[in-house]
Amino acid sequence: MRPDASKKLAAVTPKKGPNPVIIGAVVAVVVILAVVVAILVGRPDSSGTAGNSTPVGVTGGKGGGIFVNSDTAKSNAPTLDVYEDFQCPGCAQLEAKVGAELTSLAKAGAVKLVVHTLSFLDDNLKNDSSSRSANAAACAADAGKFLEYHGAVFAAQPPKEQEGVGYTDAQLTEFAKTAGITGAPLTTWQKCSDSGQYDQYVTDVQDASSRAKINNTPTVKLNGQDVTQTVQTPEALAAAVKAATK
Repeated sequence: MRPDASKKLAAVTPKKGPNPVIIGAVVAVVVILAVVVAILVGRPDSSGTAGNSTPVGVTGGKGGGIFVNSDTAKSNAPTLDVYEDFQCPGCAQLEAKVGAELTSLAKAGAVKLVVHTLSFLDDNLKNDSSSRSANAAACAADAGKFLEYHGAVFAAQPPKEQEGVGYTDAQLTEFAKTAGITGAPLTTWQKCSDSGQYDQYVTDVQDASSRAKINNTPTVKLNGQDVTQTVQTPEALAAAVKAATK
């Protein structure tokens, strides 16, 4: 009679059920994947507006102005740099005089329009409306509505005798709606404006302009030459641009 080998076979035969080594490896992989997903979810989306430090259209490096018509400007068009503060009465007056012509020239591509939104009047007027409106306008640039927003702000500037009243948050939002920002873009604009997303950019613009010796607003430069006093009518502005065109 052959000896019973069942006990020996039972000792060397693997028990049924999952291998603990394999289970440990799977658990480790799952944990690693969870960590990677958490990092990716928490990372700012570099393809969108959130997290960006400069608005769409900034040119000239840190503190540069917003090139508002880069999509339409002709290659031979002269560069028109406009330095303004949204609380500056003289800037509002210039906008009332030549704003429509300036917008027309920009949309036709006849100039390379670069707008520098300054904020020095916050210190003079003891408020923060220049900075807040400049940030809001930068947010509007992301929505492709900078000129429209720019015009809406100046149109609502308090009269000279009420200088320093500034703009409320509600007004800044109304300017966005007036500029034609609606739907999802308005939601994005609101988040950008409320968070002060471009506050540092606004400060950089003021610093860069101060270094460039821009001590008065408005200041208008055509191909680097100060033409502020000679472009005070639509006709004069159009003639100056034509003369400077290559």
